[in-house]
Amino acid sequence: MTTFYAEQSANRRNSLLLALVVILFLAVFGFVIGFSIGYGSGHEVAFGVGALVIAVVIGSLSGLFSYYGGDKLVLASSHAKEVTADQAPQLYNVVNEMALAAGVPMPRVYVIDDPSPNAFATGRDPQHSSIAVTTGLLQKMNREELQGVLGHEMSHIRNYDIRFTLFVGVMIGSIALLAGFFLRYTFWFGGGRRGNDNDNNGGGGLAIILLVVGLVMAVVSYFFGALVQMAVSRQREYLADASSVELTRNPHGLESALAKLASDRESLHSVNGATQHLYIVNPMKKLGGGSALFSTHPPIVDRINRLRQLTGEQPMDPASVQYLSGME
Repeated sequence: MTTFYAEQSANRRNSLLLALVVILFLAVFGFVIGFSIGYGSGHEVAFGVGALVIAVVIGSLSGLFSYYGGDKLVLASSHAKEVTADQAPQLYNVVNEMALAAGVPMPRVYVIDDPSPNAFATGRDPQHSSIAVTTGLLQKMNREELQGVLGHEMSHIRNYDIRFTLFVGVMIGSIALLAGFFLRYTFWFGGGRRGNDNDNNGGGGLAIILLVVGLVMAVVSYFFGALVQMAVSRQREYLADASSVELTRNPHGLESALAKLASDRESLHSVNGATQHLYIVNPMKKLGGGSALFSTHPPIVDRINRLRQLTGEQPMDPASVQYLSGME
């Protein structure tokens, strides 16, 4: 029988591997761009290393801004309003329970006025964290289900998922920045420079190869970045599900909540492409399907079956699988 400790270990390894892949791709892409730009100067390697350093510096500056102000932007764009214990006593009580179970400070609590049930956690670390839930979640979940959802979100805080996804997001942003720069450079300056290189150095063949490789990597990087970011997000959702069971000692609450979330037809109005991966279920999935590769969350059926494995229960029956799969 699979334990939630095994789930946590496996997902941490997979997420770290995905992050390393992003870093490797960034390094290779940056070097190819710099080498291509410096081709024919006699200092191609220096150009390559320099381009990589510049990309990392820019990515680091972007990361610092996101690190200290990203959560405020997310909450503001989601129209989340902070509430007190008097305004939402049950919500505050359950959040406090999960914070104690996780051994983290009590996060700030926000409510989004929206009938679609959903929730997310944000912040750079447990000492600077927030949990936001919709009014629809409070209205449609019983206490046991609410504990499962908030245990999931508290796990994101305890496991430093927000910081981890921020790191990956910064790396992806750096790749996109490099790709955009290289495409513009090639468009405006590439043709003339390659012509001079061909005439003076007779290196037309290698120049063309470098140009093609750089262009291909620039185009592929956009798709690669999205795939890696979404794959990381899916792995962290599995980990948070397993960690929620550790905190609540009750997989049935989260299992029931996930089934309700998948079945609900309300659309969340304040979500966008930059924040969809933060929620416990992707609210944009309700607007249309799409390939599993481009999904920020694992299928609900898979998540429920993994929860059932933790207690040795049988997987969902075919009728339930068909129903929930059709609702996502």
